[in-house]
Amino acid sequence: MSSALTHIATPEGLAPGNGYSHLVIGEGRFAAISGQVALDADGKVVGEGDPEAQAEQVFANLQRCLAEAHATFSDVVKFTFFVTDLAVMPALRAVRDRHLDPARLPACSAVQVAGLVRPELLIEIEALAVLPPGAP
Repeated sequence: MSSALTHIATPEGLAPGNGYSHLVIGEGRFAAISGQVALDADGKVVGEGDPEAQAEQVFANLQRCLAEAHATFSDVVKFTFFVTDLAVMPALRAVRDRHLDPARLPACSAVQVAGLVRPELLIEIEALAVLPPGAP
């Protein structure tokens, strides 16, 4: 399901972003997804020490949350990435790019943090989505 969203990659007067839209405008139902980390359904860490494996698990968890809301990654208007080391960003971006339509990139922020809820976790991502009006 895809909501009626307008993606404005680069508003006038701003430098182009790398892999995100500066502005996304939408109308519909709002869904907030708590920060997802690389834990499987049993609460075990997936991909300890491997940023790409952790990013894959995080995006799988985000996809499960979106599905529960009857949404897809096309409905996401904003991601916030929390990483313990900026060196994981290339792997994170590569995984992100496999899940997103390059013509409909959400707004995004990335923040380096001292640590996450467990020391072996490298990445946490929260998402905001807008579902079309009348969506279940």
